[in-house]
Amino acid sequence: MMSIAKSKFLLAVTLASVGCSPAPGTPENPVPVVFQSKWFPQAQFVGYYAAGGHPPGEALSDSVPLEGGLTFYELEGLDVTVLPGGAVNPAEEVATGNAHFGTDWTANMIRQVEENDYPLRHIAQIFQRPGFEMVGLSSSGITSYADLSGRTIGVWDFGNEFPAQVCLRAHGLTSTLDADLPAGQTPDVDTVAYAFDPALVFPDQVEMASAMVYNELDQIVGLGHGLDTLVRLPTAEAGCGLLEDFIFTTQGLLDAESFEGTGISGREIARRFLRATLRGWLWAIDPANRDQATALVIDLCGDTCQGSGSRQSAEVHQRWQLERVSELVQPGQLGEPEVTVGCLDRGDYDETLRLLREMGFVREGTGDDLLRPELLTEAGIACP
Repeated sequence: MMSIAKSKFLLAVTLASVGCSPAPGTPENPVPVVFQSKWFPQAQFVGYYAAGGHPPGEALSDSVPLEGGLTFYELEGLDVTVLPGGAVNPAEEVATGNAHFGTDWTANMIRQVEENDYPLRHIAQIFQRPGFEMVGLSSSGITSYADLSGRTIGVWDFGNEFPAQVCLRAHGLTSTLDADLPAGQTPDVDTVAYAFDPALVFPDQVEMASAMVYNELDQIVGLGHGLDTLVRLPTAEAGCGLLEDFIFTTQGLLDAESFEGTGISGREIARRFLRATLRGWLWAIDPANRDQATALVIDLCGDTCQGSGSRQSAEVHQRWQLERVSELVQPGQLGEPEVTVGCLDRGDYDETLRLLREMGFVREGTGDDLLRPELLTEAGIACP
């Protein structure tokens, strides 16, 4: 049987001999696409890497799943570069043309639309439930958000403080995060901003710290605080959860008749990107692929792979992260109803909007016209 590599070589020779090049959007001539991540490579974004996305200038990991010798993106005629996040705002990067697609938390994208009139469009929902929670020691006596009055908590900034702010407001509490407090009013909750490593503030400076169930929670465990010694306040269970990781692009891309001069419409590129990406996520969250998916992330993430203390091992921490992320992408793994990966529960989106509007975070009407669920249908993904 002829190998895939030999078949590709013979095809290239044949095309060259007749004086033509492979058409754009084929595995032999893939269309370059840029995707903006929210953070550095880690299991939070494993689906994009599993589909064949790669950091700028880097080769694919040997652990990437292949079909007929091709990645899922290559099968769709795409070459996807995944830009690291961290010091950038994904919504701004996509809106200003530095990337074609991106992932972010819904609140930040809606806020950017309101503040800057960015024409951003939501085209697929990856996390079906929020992973944000506040974590503290059980000995603190805190059992609910209402108990945070008079306490000091550690939170992130750059748009990542919104979930904590919404939950405090939803439980009748003001905080130093609020810019609209009347002059002279003392906030109920004091906040300390920290740069994502809970060891910087917890437990010496704050009684509770922002944590993602797939990341900082495991770091806190690694610092010697076992799960049985912690109190956790997940936003989902507290009635103030905001939708998190999703895929978005611009209306301009969706309207483009020729994406980057390829002759392929922007809408078709979006459909291809969604099909391949969701295949990557489905492969990555399959328990049968956990070892390979963890190895794939570790090949790419360098120092950002590590946890803290006893959980510092990249293998241990990224495996924890992969398992928790899988539960957010497919809550059926937690015993909840199965969902179609990538589909958006409109009720969850409307609840996110309600919470943001109640606290005066966005105006009435903002966010109502950002959804483009028909892209999934056009890509062959059937949502309920």
